[in-house]
Amino acid sequence: MFAEDTRVARKLLDAYGLKPKLAAYHDHSGEGARDEILAALEAGESVALISDAGTPLVSDPGFKLARAVIEAGHRVFPIPGASALLAGLVVSGLPSDRFLFAGFLPNKQHARRETLTELSDVTATLVFYETGPRLAESLADMADVLGARPAAVARELTKMFEETRRDTLDALAAHYAEVGGPKGEIVVVIGPPLAQAEVSDEALDAFLLKALPRGVKDAASEAARDLGVPRKRAYARALELKDRA
Repeated sequence: MFAEDTRVARKLLDAYGLKPKLAAYHDHSGEGARDEILAALEAGESVALISDAGTPLVSDPGFKLARAVIEAGHRVFPIPGASALLAGLVVSGLPSDRFLFAGFLPNKQHARRETLTELSDVTATLVFYETGPRLAESLADMADVLGARPAAVARELTKMFEETRRDTLDALAAHYAEVGGPKGEIVVVIGPPLAQAEVSDEALDAFLLKALPRGVKDAASEAARDLGVPRKRAYARALELKDRA
């Protein structure tokens, strides 16, 4: 049996009086542990990977193990546990029929905003994981790039101090900038792009011409955020206007 943190796993096993051979499987031990696991499977043994915090393989190195086991011709049997991703989607009250899980955003602001820009045209609810110290800054970037979409911040789901706050992205950013980042595991759920009236070419051009001094990418992002037009349309039009200037 393998676990990311054997100390946490041991508490669960002790509660049920189980005494299996237990070893660590995480980012630092993964490669060596995978060889050991594959050798055990080849010898006909059964191997279990347990998670410290919900369903394995979601934002952890477990997927590399599953891939290696499958490629070696062995079967993988999933036993689902609690999932912050799905629990956050449920308590958010936002559309759940179509969603995109994007994991953790980049640490640096420029890369984070670029990633959000790439996701801005996705017509689905977006789900992210985030940390307390970065929450307010990330929410501010989300509000700036995606606009005032409805969103929810949920933390410690299925645990004792579970909490969910629902509001627009800009309001949530202001709240956490004031009170500070919460402790625990955090899920941010953002509603899909808001339906807006069709924007004419003339209105789009007028907006872009005012914004172009700040650059094509920024102008396109602002148009997508403020006018609700697809970013691809705004970017292509901004390039045309820039070339004519």
